Amino acid sequence: METLFLSHPHQLERQALPPAVMALGYFDGIHLGHQKVIKTAVEAAKERGYESAVMTFHPHPSVVLGKQPELRAITPLGKKERLIASLGVDRLYVVEFTPTFAALAPEQFVDEYLDGLHVKHVVAGFDFTYGRFGKGTMETMPIHARGRFGQTVIPKLVVDGEKVSSTRVRKLLESGDVDQLPRLLGRFYDLEGTVVAGERRGRTIGFPTANIALNGDYILPAVGVYAVKVTVDGNEYEGVANVGYKPTFHAAREGLPTIEVHLFHFSGDLYGQTLVVEWHRRLRSERKFASVDELAAQIARDKEEAEQYFRRFNEKTCILPEKEVF
Repeated sequence: METLFLSHPHQLERQALPPAVMALGYFDGIHLGHQKVIKTAVEAAKERGYESAVMTFHPHPSVVLGKQPELRAITPLGKKERLIASLGVDRLYVVEFTPTFAALAPEQFVDEYLDGLHVKHVVAGFDFTYGRFGKGTMETMPIHARGRFGQTVIPKLVVDGEKVSSTRVRKLLESGDVDQLPRLLGRFYDLEGTVVAGERRGRTIGFPTANIALNGDYILPAVGVYAVKVTVDGNEYEGVANVGYKPTFHAAREGLPTIEVHLFHFSGDLYGQTLVVEWHRRLRSERKFASVDELAAQIARDKEEAEQYFRRFNEKTCILPEKEVF
């Protein structure tokens, strides 16, 4: 997949670009609804003999427009790019979202960023908006297209009676209900980070941990202890992870919570290694212990509970929804 980064006004020439079917959206999380939009575009492109393309935006419009001071991502841009590539897309356009770009009239967006990029068919969710104040919608798209390209509108995807959305994914992460995410994402939530030096207390109590610095502005699951799977250097290990502030050793919460992972059946040096942490189940909340021995005993129980979970998990053959409801 080729990735192109565009700033307004972009300098690409229509005649130099192949005709394309384009999926439009911010696509944070690449959840099942997003996947439906992108896969539909890929299939439509194959049917028509066109290139498949995706257009996304960076940074998040809500931050640029001042609706939120900051917004950590379900899938930071690099992760989003890899997931989109895995869906068979030929080309990804990442448009820099600025106040100037946001101020484009809807018809100007269509002229310059759809027709101007040689788009022959558009695929987007029912709630996609474009142009100044989001006044452009999928209902107005045919008016602005003026017959130059067709469109496919993907209706909302419903799982367990509720719309699949990035907001719903965020709420589950914020509550720690990571075991519910595969039903919305089609996969377990994961994040990537590099192992850095920590406080080195874990090995002194029999549970060496890897302290992880995130490779991206990921949204973290709620503070607590989790059963996780960790991939390092192509190998997968089961383990437990703590997201939090280590109240047994620190009196106050300062800054962002830390992530520490203890891997089962692993020996070796992880410093400097890149880890992918896959979040399976929240085991408990983080709490302060009266002594280091009490903490060590609880970690042993956490490990046992996680091992029991993975024994049950590995016996199952299906963790995803049996069907999608549109």
